[in-house]
Amino acid sequence: MTEAGKYAVGTFSVGDTVPPLERRIGLADMVAYAGATWDWYRLHYDPEYVKKAQVPGPVVDGQVFGALLVEQIQDWLGPQSFVHKLDFTFKALVFAEEIVRCEGSVTEVGEDYLVLEQRVVVVGPDGEAARVAAAPARARVLLGTPDGPAAG
Repeated sequence: MTEAGKYAVGTFSVGDTVPPLERRIGLADMVAYAGATWDWYRLHYDPEYVKKAQVPGPVVDGQVFGALLVEQIQDWLGPQSFVHKLDFTFKALVFAEEIVRCEGSVTEVGEDYLVLEQRVVVVGPDGEAARVAAAPARARVLLGTPDGPAAG
């Protein structure tokens, strides 16, 4: 990064790996997320409702994956980045207490932006991807200064 707070030309290349983000999503996290988003759909937290729905456990709200994908990007690029666009497709349900991992790589590098391909996988007991929860995911990230989206 330069003194002006910008990334130097050549900092990023197509194929660069975004450092993975791994997270166990517990029921307490799911209730907190429901409260923060005012999404109180009972399938996300109510054991009796979940039992009647005949699913293995409380289902993680799919929008959590969007939040985790952005967190992965911001952990990597810091405040000099701004996620301008993000889209992703749900592939499988994720249940309370499962571990998910966000993975990604750079697919396009511009003068002041990156395009990333990402996915969210459920991590199995062996540490490998047991199933894909969200993919494909694409993000366009503006690179700027800490003062704002692509500022400077």
